[in-house]
Amino acid sequence: MTILEQLADYARERTEQGKRKRSLEELKKQALSLPDKKFEFENAIKRPGLSFICECKKASPSRGIIVHDFPYVQIAKEYEAAGAECISVLTEPKWFLGSNEYLKRIAGAVSVPCLRKDFTVDEYMIYEARVLGASAVLLICSILSERQINEYISICDEMGLSALVEAHDEREVTMAVQAGARLIGINNRNLKDFTVDTHNSFRFREMIPGDILFVSESGISTGHDVKKLREIGADAVLIGETLMRAEHKGAKLAGLRGVI
Repeated sequence: MTILEQLADYARERTEQGKRKRSLEELKKQALSLPDKKFEFENAIKRPGLSFICECKKASPSRGIIVHDFPYVQIAKEYEAAGAECISVLTEPKWFLGSNEYLKRIAGAVSVPCLRKDFTVDEYMIYEARVLGASAVLLICSILSERQINEYISICDEMGLSALVEAHDEREVTMAVQAGARLIGINNRNLKDFTVDTHNSFRFREMIPGDILFVSESGISTGHDVKKLREIGADAVLIGETLMRAEHKGAKLAGLRGVI
C-alpha cells in the first residue's frame, strides 16, 4: 500500500471510532446549529494580491518529526500577526502527529479562517470539522471519486464551509473542475511517494478556469518561488515545513511576503 492509501484507511478507521462515540445524526445536528461560516476561507483568498495559508504541522510521513517543541496556538497567533490570510491545521494523528484539539484551540484563538488539513473520506469528517471551528476542509482527488467530491462540496455549502479540492495530475485537475470545485489546490507533492516537484503548479495552471481560485501547495521555500507563483496568477500559497522550521516564523513569513 502507498502512504496515501494507509492514510485514507486510517482516516476511515478513525471515522468509525468517532461514530461509535457520537452518531452522524447527532454530530450533523450540532454542526448545522452553528452559525454559517459564510465561505470566509475562500473570501479571504479572493482579496487582492497573493494570499498565504500558513500551516501548523508537527510531523510528516516523509520528514518525521519536524519540530519537537510545538506551541501550536502561539505559532498560529504568530502567523496571524505576520499577516497570514488563513491557517492550515493538521489533525491527522498517526503520521502527522496532529490532533482535533489543535484545530479547536487554534480556531478559538485566532480571527483568521482555519483549514482542517486531513484526509477526508466520509461526510462525518466535514461536520466534525465545522464543530471543531474550521472554515474549510481538504478534499483530495486521489482518495475520492468525482461524485463524492461533488456531494462533499454540497455538504460544505450547507454550512458556509469552503472545500479546497486538491489535485496532483491532469486527470485529477479535470475531476476537480467537473466536480464543481471553486477552490483548487495543486499539490507539488506526490502523496503516493511524497516526492516534491515544484513545477507541478506551473504545469496545470492553464487547466484551471479563471473563476476558480488557484492554490499552490507544498515545496514552496523561497521568495523566488513565491514570486514565480504570483506571476502565473496563483491566488494563494500553502506553506508548511518552511515556516515550521524557521526559528522566527513571523519574520520568515514577512520575508516571503516582502518579495511581492
